[in-house]
Amino acid sequence: MELFDKVKALTEIQATSGFEGPVRDYLKARMVELGYQPEFDGLGGIFVTKASKVENAPRIMIAAHMDEVGFMVSSIKADGTFRVVPLGGWNPLVVSGQRFTLFTRTGKKIPVVTGGLPPHLLRGTGVTPQIPAISDIIFDGAFENAAEAAEFGIAQGDLIIPETETILSANGKNIISKAWDNRYGCLMILELLEFLADKELPVTLIIGANVQEEVGLRGAKVSTTKFNPDLFFAVDCSPASDTFGDDNGRLGEGTTLRFFDPGHIMLPGMKNFLLDTADHAKVKTQVYMAKGGTDAGAAHLANGGVPSTTIGVVARYIHSHQTIFNLDDFLQAQTFLRAIITSLNTEKVAEIKNY
Repeated sequence: MELFDKVKALTEIQATSGFEGPVRDYLKARMVELGYQPEFDGLGGIFVTKASKVENAPRIMIAAHMDEVGFMVSSIKADGTFRVVPLGGWNPLVVSGQRFTLFTRTGKKIPVVTGGLPPHLLRGTGVTPQIPAISDIIFDGAFENAAEAAEFGIAQGDLIIPETETILSANGKNIISKAWDNRYGCLMILELLEFLADKELPVTLIIGANVQEEVGLRGAKVSTTKFNPDLFFAVDCSPASDTFGDDNGRLGEGTTLRFFDPGHIMLPGMKNFLLDTADHAKVKTQVYMAKGGTDAGAAHLANGGVPSTTIGVVARYIHSHQTIFNLDDFLQAQTFLRAIITSLNTEKVAEIKNY
């Protein structure tokens, strides 16, 4: 399968926080196909362990997250429309006038759109449009009333997830899709597992994907406690700001060196290791000072402290229906992660942990 086809398959899956099953099923099938036996944590994270034959080998965890941002139905109005609570961070300006799928408890899929106020209804009113609160945005499945919505099995607690088609950009260098945050990481771990299938390493690897990252890094707290790694590498996508007049996060400039985010500061040993590895592997990198967090923020506080970092890429307009990301950035990150994993041993891990 070509890279675009792999990206398309993963990004078009609809799976939000607490409803990661469709992505987990995809990952499990591919892991088994590659000869691995996946296991699960208590919240639904999925991981495989590739044990080293070296005695007392360091334990290295590489984790994506499966959830994309979405919504949960909070109320059903008399006219048959819905109101929601967000699952993850949403800018209200990107929500209106979009297609979604509502998933009922029984698995039924209901097409839904978000209502956008036509300009015709504003004429002559003297009203200036305001940025709506997420709780006020209308989600509409075209039902006549609440009773008809109930007949279709719709209830409070149902999940609403963006629906889009993944396409290649005109220049062939970029992809436009939803959910690259963080199906990027999911594809990265699958590609890494395939790369490592016939390799013996002096470290034990725990490779997989967490749940509920978008709602507070919850899955990473559970999985890091369960698997007790010496080092933790999140694999995640961050927002590019290059089209907003900022050079912090530029498309096509390679994988990110995430030295800082509000929940995590990279330790000196890890920083030196990453810089040396990138230089040796001739990987294109860009320094990234983040305004949001990744699972590394939860992992590094677990089990008495776990040196952590994020192997990432940036994408434009994340947490929306239409994200733009660069194919070469993915390949740079893939090369970087392979170089990291194959250069680790007991001595190197001790150097990284020597803060």
